[in-house]
Amino acid sequence: MSEDQLSGIELDRKRILDAKAKGTGPMLGTFIKMSGPGWLQGAITLGGGSLAGSLYLGVLAGYNLMWLQMVAMILGIVMLSAISYVTLSTGERPFRQINRHLNPVLGWSWVIAVLMANIVWCLPQFALGTAAVTQNLMPGLEGDSGKWITCISLLAIAVAVIWAYDSGAKGIRIFELVLKILVGFIVLSFFGVVIKLAGAGALDWGQIFKGFIPNPGMFSSTTAVLAEHINASSLPDFWNGKVIKDQRDVMITGVATAVGINMTFLLPYSMLKKKWDKDFRTLGIFDLSIGLFVPFILATSCVVIAAASQFHGKFDQELIEKGGGAYQKNLDAFIAAKAVADGVEASAVTPTQKDKELAAMLVKRDAFSLAKALKPLTGDAVANYVFGFGVLAMALSTIIILMLISGFTFCEILDKEPTGWPHRIGCFIAGIGVIGPFVWTGEAKFWLAVPTSTFGMMLLPIAYITFFLMMNSKKILGDDLPQGASKIKWNVLMLIAVAFATYGAAYAIWSKRMLMFGIEVRWIAIGIYLVLLALGVYHHAKRKNAQA
Repeated sequence: MSEDQLSGIELDRKRILDAKAKGTGPMLGTFIKMSGPGWLQGAITLGGGSLAGSLYLGVLAGYNLMWLQMVAMILGIVMLSAISYVTLSTGERPFRQINRHLNPVLGWSWVIAVLMANIVWCLPQFALGTAAVTQNLMPGLEGDSGKWITCISLLAIAVAVIWAYDSGAKGIRIFELVLKILVGFIVLSFFGVVIKLAGAGALDWGQIFKGFIPNPGMFSSTTAVLAEHINASSLPDFWNGKVIKDQRDVMITGVATAVGINMTFLLPYSMLKKKWDKDFRTLGIFDLSIGLFVPFILATSCVVIAAASQFHGKFDQELIEKGGGAYQKNLDAFIAAKAVADGVEASAVTPTQKDKELAAMLVKRDAFSLAKALKPLTGDAVANYVFGFGVLAMALSTIIILMLISGFTFCEILDKEPTGWPHRIGCFIAGIGVIGPFVWTGEAKFWLAVPTSTFGMMLLPIAYITFFLMMNSKKILGDDLPQGASKIKWNVLMLIAVAFATYGAAYAIWSKRMLMFGIEVRWIAIGIYLVLLALGVYHHAKRKNAQA
């Protein structure tokens, strides 16, 4: 049958099969044209979290941890490839498969964690987008009225794009094109900043390329630049311990959550929405590389490079003069440790200039601190507008995808097809993030972010283990179950990803000593985990008895 006689998914299938028959070159060219769901993954992962993490990596380790996000994303893509393989092989929605073939506790925990994450993490995206507009792009939009105008505008754009997604095959293509443009703009914006820095002679390319070589030793050591400052301080053990702990936290959390819990939900449903099946499995894995891996590595690497060049081993004298904030928190922690070490009252401790400098060096910078620092080298246009548009695109693309996923989860909870008004209503659940600039501050931020991030990190390894079980289930995959060398390869890669996610999530949760309801957050998380484990064992035993 000729292409003129085919349409939609059958035409796409014929193009893939014909391209495969012609060889690797034509196949890759066809895959690039047909990519889609992977770009949605790229749009959600390139958000405020990635930006903040990349900034702090540059602050703490300079160029020495350039490799970390690359390794973290490879492990995440392994698990996303696994769930895409299962979905495209069976053509069924994963949530229903998990409940039917594995355990409903796994399925319901997954969908609830995703819905919580969508609602909560939409708040800081609106806050980030509003700050980009009011601080960099349109400083005239001041006060609450400016925030509301910006937030409503971002929400309106997101709704319009999602409406296109729900309008059918043509709408999905428009939706994916918008996301590709936004992701491309993010990458080009930060790439442009790095080019300007290179032109100003501010970058050490030898050290940058060296930073892409994995160095696990960074888990327990500081950089030479910071070590020089630490050794000149009045309490090197304290500052060395603080840097290593912060560095370790960023490394572990980065590896454990490069692929968030909501990303694991988005991929299979976006593929099913396009009516892909087992003939599209190779395209699905390639799509993750071109749409997720490449943009993520380019954008985050550029942010790390820019942050390292401006902040690593450097301090802002204005912070020292004004005091307060994160700088004061660092200094107070030093004073308390110094008082214990010297056996004196805290009031008797006088920090040296080097101690004050270190306290300022280790402050977490935000995107707008970086934009301000870039002005002398890149000029106002790049620092304010190019960088500002990049941050705005980051926020907007993530808002759109979080709302889209919210629609998918809402439909799954109702057991409805993810389309039409049920999906659109579900999207508006995450749209509550429009109030982000007004609530994502102070104590409210703590009470929203801490339980959600803890619950999401706690369930991410469970989601990974679930995907591992699905990839090894004859009941689910039937004749499509990987065999021989392919099975060994899948299992080795998945077990590595599961191990990293489990260790990282356990470390991140155990380190949460903050109090909530008078109890340390880590004990609340462990309590929830034990309840879920007990429920899972109960349902498993109940199913076994029913089958006996």
